[in-house]
Amino acid sequence: MKTPLRFLLGCMLATVAAVTSVSAQKIVIKGSDTLGAKLVPILAEEFKARHPGVSFEIAAEGSSTGIAAVIDGTADIGMSSRSAKPTEMSAASAKGVEMTEHVVAFDGLAVILNADSPISDLRKRQVEQIFTGAVTDWAAVGGNPGEISVYTRNTSSGTYSDFKALAMRKRDYAPSSQKMAGNEQIASEVAGNPNGIGYVGLAYSQAPGVKVATIDGHLPEAESVNSGEYPYARPTFYYTNGEPTGIVAEFIAFTLSEEGQRIAAQVGFVPVGQ
Repeated sequence: MKTPLRFLLGCMLATVAAVTSVSAQKIVIKGSDTLGAKLVPILAEEFKARHPGVSFEIAAEGSSTGIAAVIDGTADIGMSSRSAKPTEMSAASAKGVEMTEHVVAFDGLAVILNADSPISDLRKRQVEQIFTGAVTDWAAVGGNPGEISVYTRNTSSGTYSDFKALAMRKRDYAPSSQKMAGNEQIASEVAGNPNGIGYVGLAYSQAPGVKVATIDGHLPEAESVNSGEYPYARPTFYYTNGEPTGIVAEFIAFTLSEEGQRIAAQVGFVPVGQ
């Protein structure tokens, strides 16, 4: 008895669908520009080389957007350069989402100046005064006379709130401060403005045209970040809904593996456990 052609075609299509469901997998990652502009895309490329059937959708628009995406179910991983806020945890709980935190790497917020600035060291008090607008002229902190141009991240950024907590005692930014979408934009603005000052994650601190100020004599380097000598250090995170499984769990494990942390160090982060 011959097998009907329609039956054979149905079996073939079912087999193709099963293979596709196993091999063609996509990981959606949203959130922090600090993680998502450089580190995570590099990790994703390395991971894809080991898992050819996996694709990534990465949107780096600020930590708040990543946490919100995990809560509303539109991302597998939320990148964040800050801890989730109590209000976000409550919103997650109300939707039955179990916000689970994974420390990815450590970072130091580098205060950057124009490369031609005569200033190389700032006191913590001076940084606070500059970014809150209490000091508005470089002459007040030992520089050449000139109005200070302050560049910050926008309000959806975890770096925006972290710097406010670490450097400004949670005081408001100067009304004249200019909000930028990402670390690279801040570095670009400071590089083009002799009176500019801003802050960026370590991975963006070597941009052309800028230099990193020491803070009370300390540079944001691995040793000073780990020892606590550098005052503007912080962890960075992935957030997931509960403990991750499948390919998402594999990607997080890769991020935290020796290879993943080596990549983090090459990009400019301080590896976990270093």
